Amino acid sequence: MIQGRRRWLAAGLLGLALAACGRGAAPPPPFKATDITGAEFARDFQLTDHRGQTRGLADFKGKAVAVFFGYTHCPDACPTTLAELAAAMKQLGPDAERVQVLFVTVDPERDTPQLLAQYVPAFHPSFLGLYADAEATARVAKEFKVVYQKQSGAGQQGYTVDHSAGTYLFDPAGRVRLYVSYGQKAEAFAHDLRLLLHPPG
Repeated sequence: MIQGRRRWLAAGLLGLALAACGRGAAPPPPFKATDITGAEFARDFQLTDHRGQTRGLADFKGKAVAVFFGYTHCPDACPTTLAELAAAMKQLGPDAERVQVLFVTVDPERDTPQLLAQYVPAFHPSFLGLYADAEATARVAKEFKVVYQKQSGAGQQGYTVDHSAGTYLFDPAGRVRLYVSYGQKAEAFAHDLRLLLHPPG
C-alpha cells in the first residue's frame, strides 16, 4: 500500500514538473550573434557626437543601437563593418528608423569632430561618430572590453591602431544584448536587429 502511494506521489510530482516546463519561458530567439543578455559590462557611455552633443545610451531609448569602436584611418575592419551596417539598414526598410549606429573612435588624436562628420555619415546619414579625450576614451573602451593600441607605420598617417573589431547591439530598452563578431554580413545584422525590435511572443 505504501509502495503504491509512493508510485502515485512520484507520478504526480513528475506531472507537475512537466506542467511547469510547459509553462516556462519561450526559448530564446535564434540570434545570429552571441547573446550576452545580462552582461555586467557595456552598460553606458558619455561621449560627444560629431555634431557637438553629449550622448549616452538613454538618448536612444526606443531604438536598437549598434556600437562599434574603430578609427577613420582604419584600412579594413572599420569601413567593412560600417558598410555592412549601412546595407543592413536598407534591408530593414521602415524599421531602420528605429535603429541607431554609433561609431566610437579609438584615435581621438586624429579623429576630429570635423573628420568624423565627413567619414561616418558617408556610410549612412543617420550614423553618428562619437569621441572623447584620450582618458575618457580609455574608460569607455574598458567598460566595453575593447582593446586598442597604436602601431608605428610608414607614410603620412604615421601609425595605425590595432583594435577589437566586434559590434555591440542594444535593445530598445537600452540593454546590451548581442556581440557581433567581425566579418558578419548585412543579413546577420538585419536579422538580429529586427528580432530586437520585434521580440517574439
